[in-house]
Amino acid sequence: MANPWTGKGNPYTKQEVRDRLQKVVNQKKAIIAAGAGTGISAKFIEKGGADLIIIYNSGRFRMAGAGSTAGMMAYGDANAVAMEIGEFEVLPVVEEIPVICGVHGSDPRRRMWHFMSKVKDMGFSGVNNFPTHSIIDGHFRNVLEETGMGFEKEVEMVRLATRMDLFSIVYVAKPEEAIQMADAGADAIIAHVGTTVGGSIGVTGATVSMDGALERTQKIVDAVKKANHDTFFLAHGGPINTPEDVRYALDHVTGLHGFVGASSLERMGVEASLTNLTKEFKKLTL
Repeated sequence: MANPWTGKGNPYTKQEVRDRLQKVVNQKKAIIAAGAGTGISAKFIEKGGADLIIIYNSGRFRMAGAGSTAGMMAYGDANAVAMEIGEFEVLPVVEEIPVICGVHGSDPRRRMWHFMSKVKDMGFSGVNNFPTHSIIDGHFRNVLEETGMGFEKEVEMVRLATRMDLFSIVYVAKPEEAIQMADAGADAIIAHVGTTVGGSIGVTGATVSMDGALERTQKIVDAVKKANHDTFFLAHGGPINTPEDVRYALDHVTGLHGFVGASSLERMGVEASLTNLTKEFKKLTL
């Protein structure tokens, strides 16, 4: 059922969101989840027919003109920002589509069970592990792991979400991380292959090739399927940016169900449309 008080829209249960996505897959359509950093983005992403809206703290930076990686930095309280966007911008304008809250699961200042109860009470239908330490590597990743702020905290958050009947759609960068998340009850696995290319603030050199991205995605899908989990699989990031890119990924990764676009949908749409619309206005003469 939908919202028990209004009869429509959020919050949905974990199974209700799963059923919605399974219906999309049964119709042989791709699942499309979209990041929304503003209410106006969410409103028109829903009108475009997306299946899920995910609120990331990075959406605020992205729509302010900064790179999405700003959401990984100490430029604000990630959990507070996501909750604020949800409460005051997205949830009030979204009519029916499930809305997912980006949760920084390794935040050491919060009792995660307490914070997650607020997420659920706010009317979110699920959680996503962002900011995620899965996309951090090297020495700094080792420091995070050894000082109690590692990926396992994000897994614990998802395990908690499962107990609280919240849908979970999670980022992973490696097959072993995907298995950890699936074991914790994650409903959808997003293979994160890096920051999105293109546009004014996308990466250029700091990305992988399309073949490399799809190879990593396939390994993540295969690892979870081998563990016999009933999971949805989505692609995200790196060179997978346009609808044509996603079409290519769906054709070349066995078991892939769809795509998660944040910069690809929200930022790219604004950059192109505002630029072109302004140019049309400036063609006017007296």
